[in-house]
Amino acid sequence: MKRFERLEQIRRMDPYEDASEIYRLMAAYEFPWDFTRSLELALYRTYAVPSIGRLLAETAELTDRTQKRYDDTSLLLDAVVEHGFGSEEGRTAVRRINQMHRSYDITNDDMRYVLCTFVVMPRRWIDAYAWRRLSRHEIVASAVHYRTLGRHMGIRDIPDTYEEFADCLDAYEEAHFGWDEGARRVSDATLDLMACWYPRPLAPLLRTSTLALLDEPLLRAFRYPAPGAATRRLVRGVVRLRGRAVRLLPPRSAPHFARQNWEIKGYPDGYELEELGTRPVPGVRGCPVRHLDGSSVE
Repeated sequence: MKRFERLEQIRRMDPYEDASEIYRLMAAYEFPWDFTRSLELALYRTYAVPSIGRLLAETAELTDRTQKRYDDTSLLLDAVVEHGFGSEEGRTAVRRINQMHRSYDITNDDMRYVLCTFVVMPRRWIDAYAWRRLSRHEIVASAVHYRTLGRHMGIRDIPDTYEEFADCLDAYEEAHFGWDEGARRVSDATLDLMACWYPRPLAPLLRTSTLALLDEPLLRAFRYPAPGAATRRLVRGVVRLRGRAVRLLPPRSAPHFARQNWEIKGYPDGYELEELGTRPVPGVRGCPVRHLDGSSVE
């Protein structure tokens, strides 16, 4: 297979009727590393909305059990991508997501915003850092895929197009990004988790590198000092260089799903989808759910 042959395959497909299959080809073949990074960023930025970050802090799911929450989120969303909405695995994953969300007082606006991050952040990341930009077919298919997920979750007033998803995300962040002490704890725990995947001496460098990839509104919301301009240029340049190197490699011949990521560390002996996620504790208010799709992030 030639480097752009799969893109040509995607362009021959219907971005509406074949949306989830196109999304699977994007996530598992064309950009697996980039989708992992961009969806991490998508979930992370939702903490900067105080109503989301505060609830996550109250549940302690992302501060005390950070790795498990990371794993469960990735695995539940991955099941839908790998197997499809109509499969037993896809239905089980969506059912767990909905069971968790229904247990807590989460606003439709927050859930819709989280859904928007799943559509918008991968496109922005890939266009900035990956080995090629997304085609119009892929952009449309991504929006359709997440509209389907949103409908399965009972989210109302879902945007129709990618452009509407992007406008919704930008407006919501402009109106709601702000400081919250609990959200900052969740953010710190997430940064610590990402750093712990690598040798300990690299932790300060990795934290600085991660902050260098964040935009100014996100840094301000968490009250992190902005990395210097030279640091930002260096870090972002290195990530772009990786994308250029990938372009020179032969296309992937086997799919790589999120469940295969080495960052998934909590289930060395395997897992059952119906056992993933959180169960509400009587009398405790919060949204442990988020972890599911970021959307949980209430």
